Amino acid sequence: MRCIDWIRGPRDPGDRVTVIGILGNVLLLGLKLVFGFLTGSASLVADGIHSASDMATDLAVLGGMHLARREADADHPYGHGRFETLAGGVVAGALILVGGFIAWEAIVALRSGVINYPGIPVLVVAAVSIVVKEWLYRRTMRVARDVDSAALYANAWHHRSDALSSIAVLAGSIGGLAGWGQADQVAGLIVGLMVIGAGAKTLLSVLHELTEGGLGKDEVGRIRAAIEGVEGTRGWHHLRTRRVGREIFVELHVLVDPALSVIDGHNIASGVEDAIHETCSTPVKAMVHIEPDVTHDKRHPNRRDPETDEPRTE
Repeated sequence: MRCIDWIRGPRDPGDRVTVIGILGNVLLLGLKLVFGFLTGSASLVADGIHSASDMATDLAVLGGMHLARREADADHPYGHGRFETLAGGVVAGALILVGGFIAWEAIVALRSGVINYPGIPVLVVAAVSIVVKEWLYRRTMRVARDVDSAALYANAWHHRSDALSSIAVLAGSIGGLAGWGQADQVAGLIVGLMVIGAGAKTLLSVLHELTEGGLGKDEVGRIRAAIEGVEGTRGWHHLRTRRVGREIFVELHVLVDPALSVIDGHNIASGVEDAIHETCSTPVKAMVHIEPDVTHDKRHPNRRDPETDEPRTE
């Protein structure tokens, strides 16, 4: 049954777009390496290595997403979503390493005075690569936004970096046709630097999540507005957010009328949870603690202003 499902295509949209990426990278890898060696184009061979790294990271992303879908257990009570984040880190690391290799090879060729005139075949292969990789970038990014996956975001940028590197190869080919024998090497250096930049940007995003970084200001602002829009809330404090793979975790304390019954307080908490769910486009797990709104409460002297989440002085 599993074999039949695989032939028909993965059900998860992230898996499906990643498999499509693998097939595209296999095609481009063959084209770039064959024509790169035949024409002696250093930048096209480097671009082929880049496509090979894309294929390897596609497999890492598939594995990460598979592990991330496992249910929460005693060892991982918050689920396994960080496996997908780690897969994004693998992609980022691969980008940086491959970019460094490409840049170093180009620098060595420039210092050695290597002259090369790739010709029309390299130009055609580079143009095909640009079209294919830009299409893969847009499709993967669309799915990444739909499911809010760090691994797919990283993989989309891996596709985009390959498209940019092919643009550099295309420029090098044009320079070679114009008579500049080192245009190909310069293009290879530009490719390497762009790939390193894409990897560094992706790695920063992954590290932000792995170090328990909170959501962005816009997302937190929408959550605050949703909380304050629930009838019965007099204020809130201790709002904390974090992302675990494709899920968002939100914790906060909500202040309510001390005279309310337990049932009424529970209903307000449920309303806050529902409001947070409605304002977020990705799966959310909210934990709301209800507190009586008593001025100068000795148990919680550090009450916070609902507008700024800063300590109140009254």
